Amino acid sequence: QVQLVESGGGLVQPGSSLRLSCAASGFSLDYRAIGWFRQAPGKEREALSCTKTTDDSTYYEDSVKGRFTVSIDNARNAVYLEMNNLKPEDTAVYYCAVDSPVTCFEFPLRPGWDYDLFGSWGQGTQVTVSS
Repeated sequence: QVQLVESGGGLVQPGSSLRLSCAASGFSLDYRAIGWFRQAPGKEREALSCTKTTDDSTYYEDSVKGRFTVSIDNARNAVYLEMNNLKPEDTAVYYCAVDSPVTCFEFPLRPGWDYDLFGSWGQGTQVTVSS
């Protein structure tokens, strides 16, 4: 069974750090595009990054560039999103998604891009940044 499971979310204060995990089961993360996304209440889904596991390159959206870092653990078949200097506007449900590595060439995503083009999604993990 193909499954992605995010974890690591929680309630933190502004300026804090969190590391989210995205564990894959039922398939390998080799030769994939791994995207991180978030959706805040009342807002549209927002793309954060896309990593091609073919060369471990990552594209970051401007909103998180310099604060968020993606890393891959091939042995654990997992991907991590290290988030630093968190801000209240980072509050959202965070998702990982997986697809063919060519999907990363779509980034930055144009308005109206069909997120369902990422074939597999996790259930999300809540991140709340508040004092």
